[in-house]
Amino acid sequence: MGKFIYDGTVKTEVEDRALTHLQLVITAKLRRGEPFPFSWREDPSVGGGRTTVWLHSASSLVFKYYGSRKPAINRAWIEALAFTANSPAGLHLVPEPAEEPQADDVNAAPTVA
Repeated sequence: MGKFIYDGTVKTEVEDRALTHLQLVITAKLRRGEPFPFSWREDPSVGGGRTTVWLHSASSLVFKYYGSRKPAINRAWIEALAFTANSPAGLHLVPEPAEEPQADDVNAAPTVA
């Protein structure tokens, strides 16, 4: 379980795999100079509710991972997260979709065990 930390004070726990995908979407938008809101639901153990922060190029962001391995990237999930980030409501975590097979994978011969 990793952590997303905004301006040193606002923190939320996010599973490492999801945090990696969020980081890719957030950094891509900020590199392009596109500010946007990011919202998440708080765990009931910290009072529940929802938090929204405004992300912009001057934001202080920390992506803290507890695992040492970098997860495989699901391009379909990146696209789904980017879609929410570009909406008026802003970025929010969506369930990971099944990854679509790559063009190379479609034409590959099946392996025999």
